[in-house]
Amino acid sequence: MSLTAGGMRQDGPVTTIEPWLREILRCPACHSELADGLGPSGGEELQCTGCTLAYRIDDGIPVLLIDEARTRS
Repeated sequence: MSLTAGGMRQDGPVTTIEPWLREILRCPACHSELADGLGPSGGEELQCTGCTLAYRIDDGIPVLLIDEARTRS
């Protein structure tokens, strides 16, 4: 596995979200695309490519709530 400086994966998807759904998911805060990534604890998350928010994935379901998003540094 290789990660970029922001923690995003470079070698393929981390999540188990269906490809058709992945194509339409967007950040609820800024409407940018979401990239697969790993959180600080190693859990799967979707990281916004336009802002610093990251959304956790619980049991394969992305939690796209701005109030529950993690701010990446």
